[in-house]
Amino acid sequence: MNIKITGKDLKATEAIKEYVERKLSRVGKYFGNSEIDVMVTIKTEKNMQIAEINVKTNSGRYIAVNESKDLYASIDKDIDILEGQIRKAKTKREKMQKDASIKQMAIDVKQDFVIENEVVKILYYDAKPTSIEDAKLKLSGRTSNLFLTFVNIDTGKVNVLFKLKDSKNFGIVEPEL
Repeated sequence: MNIKITGKDLKATEAIKEYVERKLSRVGKYFGNSEIDVMVTIKTEKNMQIAEINVKTNSGRYIAVNESKDLYASIDKDIDILEGQIRKAKTKREKMQKDASIKQMAIDVKQDFVIENEVVKILYYDAKPTSIEDAKLKLSGRTSNLFLTFVNIDTGKVNVLFKLKDSKNFGIVEPEL
């Protein structure tokens, strides 16, 4: 962790530097061994002590500014704010990674898992009693359909009328019951 402390209208004493380093160790635990650059600016305006902490890491930038009558209180509040920002960003990053891995797993399952020899789609329709001639007219009017299931009005049996490959003639399937 690279820490740079600057004082404006206020001298950064050794005690302040040690205090800041000790408090920043709380923030450092979130990043492990990764490179962290910390810029701390302390200043005085009127009777208020202002502490600004700017943390720059590989994963982002976190900034906290606070003012109080006591400089140590300002630093403490800044550290609390930074910890909240870092925890929130880390949780968000972990959630995104988890969601991405679940999506990747779903894609992998789709690619590896092929359904074979199973009924995968069921269509329901109303089979009304129709004559063969009316069924031919209905099937001719439907260019996307290759067959039509209907109840034959003459026999009372379920029939399937289908287009032959020449697309001009029809075939019919009727059960032998």
